[in-house]
Amino acid sequence: MNERPQTPLLDQVNVPQDLRGLKVDQLRQLCDELRAETISAVGVTGGHLGSGLGVVELTAAIHYVFNTPDDRLIWDVGHQCYPHKILTGRRDRIRTLRMGGGLSGFTKRAESEYDPFGAAHSSTSISAALGFAIANKLSGAPGKAIAVIGDGAMSAGMAYEAMNNAAEAGNRLVVILNDNDMSIAPPVGGLSHYLARLVSSDKYLSVRHLAQKFARKLPRPLHKAARKAEEYTRGMVTGGTLFEELGFYYVGPVDGHDIEGLVQILENVRDADLGPMLVHVVTKKGKGYGPAEAAADKYHGVQKFDVISGEQAKAPAGPPSYTNVFAKALVAEAERDEKVVAITAAMPSGTGLDKFVDRFPDRMFDVGIAEQHAVTFAAGLAAQGHRPFVAIYSTFLQRAYDQVVHDVAIQNLPVRFAMDRAGLVGADGCTHAGSFDLAYLCTLPNMVVMAAADEAELTHMVHTMALHDSSPSAVRYPRGNGTGVAIPATPQRLEIGKGRIVREGKKIAILSLGTRLEEALKAADTLDGKGLSTTVADLRFAKPLDEDLIRKLLSTHEVAVTIEEAAIGGFGAHVLTLASDAGLTDAGLKIRTLRLPDIFQDQDKPEKQYEEAGLDAAAIVDTVLKALRHNSTGIAESARA
Repeated sequence: MNERPQTPLLDQVNVPQDLRGLKVDQLRQLCDELRAETISAVGVTGGHLGSGLGVVELTAAIHYVFNTPDDRLIWDVGHQCYPHKILTGRRDRIRTLRMGGGLSGFTKRAESEYDPFGAAHSSTSISAALGFAIANKLSGAPGKAIAVIGDGAMSAGMAYEAMNNAAEAGNRLVVILNDNDMSIAPPVGGLSHYLARLVSSDKYLSVRHLAQKFARKLPRPLHKAARKAEEYTRGMVTGGTLFEELGFYYVGPVDGHDIEGLVQILENVRDADLGPMLVHVVTKKGKGYGPAEAAADKYHGVQKFDVISGEQAKAPAGPPSYTNVFAKALVAEAERDEKVVAITAAMPSGTGLDKFVDRFPDRMFDVGIAEQHAVTFAAGLAAQGHRPFVAIYSTFLQRAYDQVVHDVAIQNLPVRFAMDRAGLVGADGCTHAGSFDLAYLCTLPNMVVMAAADEAELTHMVHTMALHDSSPSAVRYPRGNGTGVAIPATPQRLEIGKGRIVREGKKIAILSLGTRLEEALKAADTLDGKGLSTTVADLRFAKPLDEDLIRKLLSTHEVAVTIEEAAIGGFGAHVLTLASDAGLTDAGLKIRTLRLPDIFQDQDKPEKQYEEAGLDAAAIVDTVLKALRHNSTGIAESARA
């Protein structure tokens, strides 16, 4: 068991006001204790570690210099906010991170006044901070807005849209670029090279009005100028850097682990009459914890681990994850067809495409945190005869909905969408749950939407998509491990819009979409035991629906129940519409739809989340019995008795 570290100075700090009572020369010890407490807490809970370790000094310096919470501190994404939570009155609960009823793994407005803006998707911080800053300006209220954004998040267009609009905020807005040269995956694209040139040059301060004020405060050069680009040198002379062209006063790069230097520079930034300011802070992800510094991903996301050794708890051996099944299936399709290419938005390992790039480095494209670009880029590839697979988490594909509609569906281009993390996702909570993709995709003409019930089905569906050139298509599958079914060596090409009967019955029909099939079969066992003969169908396709199969089931059974791991407006809604249009409910059919509740569910273990959502076998049985009891006194027992 991990022992808690000795933290005598940190023990005196409950909120930032306490922190501001310390002397500057005490902050180094405070940061060392804060780093140790963060490591200890995440060792117990698991979660995001490397990113938080990299901003320990920055977190302390911001809260020391600025008057939070009146000055609004907004963390981009929020996975680096654990030290922030410790310093803002939540240390007593920090070992409940990402657990049911515990602290969120991200910033959350409902959790603390020190979290003025919730986040878990990247690149929103500057826009939100600008909103706070302009609101204060309009009302004449004091207070600054500070956005902390990583170099990886700066690859998203939204960050530039915000910066292009930021000049109106003046000195009320401070943007801190946390440049650790290490987002979840290595940063890609022109901006990362631009930042690398900044870091490798001599220390730089804008030649504009603040040069004299800041020059004496800057630390020694972070690195010797190993690669001084001629065009950048010219930009230094004219002040023509990218950020200055967008209207910011640029300060940096500065050492993000020199706490005293950070405090001095941030005090100058705070007190400056001009703005908005962009402070370029260079940090090291995983800083101060050897195993994290040595790891390729800098311990971005970890299981529970032993603090001394850094060894992470291993999940018990079991079936492969759906992510790995998808990756293996896609590699097999690419082996067969050289036109198959893969695209991801800064999540190669999260989507399994790190395995694809190992085999086909020239056919995998990581476009950075730029989902909109990813989708339209894929549309261009498809229009030119390639077969692109866009692997993006369901929750992140929401960011590219206009591109899915306008650039893919309207033009009927055969882009293939692989939507990982469909349904509920456990510890990451509602921000990462894939709740809405059925609702937002099944409304689109031309779209084919599939949901895999198990690993074998996912393999078949990847193969089906690879061969389907007549329209866009999508497959959804959950986070976590599969069921353990055998994966076919030779996948089948599924007939578009055709489901399958898994179990034959006469009185009750359960129409399942996705991985709730296992629960549907358990429910059928229980119902059969009560004398209620039950059919279970795996519909496979949410669009187009298997109308023949649905008509048959709804016209020959007394009760029909649909079940899906998605919000209202998805599979069940489309079945109801079909039933209504075809008059299938006119003769007394009892039809019920089970789907995610109309709430944003907080983090918990997935099985508890699904129980809470009413999407387990017991809930299916209960729904059937209540439907029968409505007009039948013959069934009186409760499924949960």
